[in-house]
Amino acid sequence: MGSLLEQIKKRRIAQALKQHDILLRVGMSRQQYQRLESKGNPRLDTLELIAKGLQSQLLLIPQEKLAAVLAVLAVLAEDARQSIKPSQSSQENPRSLNDDPWQGLLGETE
Repeated sequence: MGSLLEQIKKRRIAQALKQHDILLRVGMSRQQYQRLESKGNPRLDTLELIAKGLQSQLLLIPQEKLAAVLAVLAVLAEDARQSIKPSQSSQENPRSLNDDPWQGLLGETE
């Protein structure tokens, strides 16, 4: 799972955000954020502010529940991946109206 600081960096990268983007969201200096992400020892209120900027929430999970929480998160991630796959109907007609807004307007078929 990695350290909390590693998780913060991974979350920022997963959201395709640069350090500068987080700075704008949370209102801290570039040096503060770079120091925090590399080797910092942030205060709790700073962590909460960064979590909010990353659209995340800090949680304290009891050690005995950690495996169950990670399993639930893995299932949710897999479900999200499955829902992103193209449906059968979109494979049958790969061109959508977004690709060709004039499609079928004059009655022509492919």
